[in-house]
Amino acid sequence: MTSDRGADVIFEAVGINTTVNLAIELARKGGTVVLVGNIARVVDLPLQTVVTRQLTVYGSTASCGEYPASIGLIADGKVPVDAIVSAVAPLREGPDWFARLLRGGEPLLKVAGALAL
Repeated sequence: MTSDRGADVIFEAVGINTTVNLAIELARKGGTVVLVGNIARVVDLPLQTVVTRQLTVYGSTASCGEYPASIGLIADGKVPVDAIVSAVAPLREGPDWFARLLRGGEPLLKVAGALAL
């Protein structure tokens, strides 16, 4: 897809040797790899490839402690979550919602999954 150039930015969201190494392999020289996933506590990192291809590698997590403040803002009514939640559906309907998103045409911003409705 990049005519052997490589991707400018890669987001790796699994966190195992195979996918981390694939992300590094697919990044262009001077590109960026963002490691979001973290299944394995330790992965083998092809350091020589990172260095010689001048890659930037970032670690990322879902939050840096913002949850309590965010929940407080929602509880105080300062964040209008109803305006951004398109639907709430049981998790068992997840595949159907992903299919709808892929088809497009619907103005869906956020579909929240619930264990039971």
